[in-house]
Amino acid sequence: MNLNDPQFWMMIASIVIAVCFIVMATGMLWIAITVRRVVSTVKTVEARVEPLISKVDAISAQGKEISVHFTEISGNLSVATKYLAESTELIKEEIAELKVLVSETAITAKDKVEMVSESIDRTHAKVMDTTEFVNRKIVLPAREIAAIMAGVKKGLEVLFAPAPKQIDRVYVDDEMFIG
Repeated sequence: MNLNDPQFWMMIASIVIAVCFIVMATGMLWIAITVRRVVSTVKTVEARVEPLISKVDAISAQGKEISVHFTEISGNLSVATKYLAESTELIKEEIAELKVLVSETAITAKDKVEMVSESIDRTHAKVMDTTEFVNRKIVLPAREIAAIMAGVKKGLEVLFAPAPKQIDRVYVDDEMFIG
């Protein structure tokens, strides 16, 4: 390949675009893996907290039953039940916030993937437009100029060529023999 050949530069541009596509695909894959890990972590936390919540609810119910039977300690148990209920609410609120956060993260990741996809599409369109522009404004006129210059060169060769020899004598057979 010649550095002055337009096809060489088009090939280089194609290689650069391919590398950009690979880098963008790697970035999108990294975003997807990160979101998947966050979702997995939240599900694990939720799975671990759910049994605790049910146990806390069961303990709360048992505490209420014990307070009915033991009137002497009912005040203390009602306070404990109140704290357990508040803790349950706090845990539920935290889980709800984690779900919202995961949802927002997934939406943001989806938006970013869409934005990267649109960027790739725009880049592809611009490369195609640039290729067409270069072909129309540089390559085709260069071909025409090269053809004109070749014609001018041949014309000058014909004009400045030595005059052909006149055949004004008769040659002997030996002179005519080409060996």
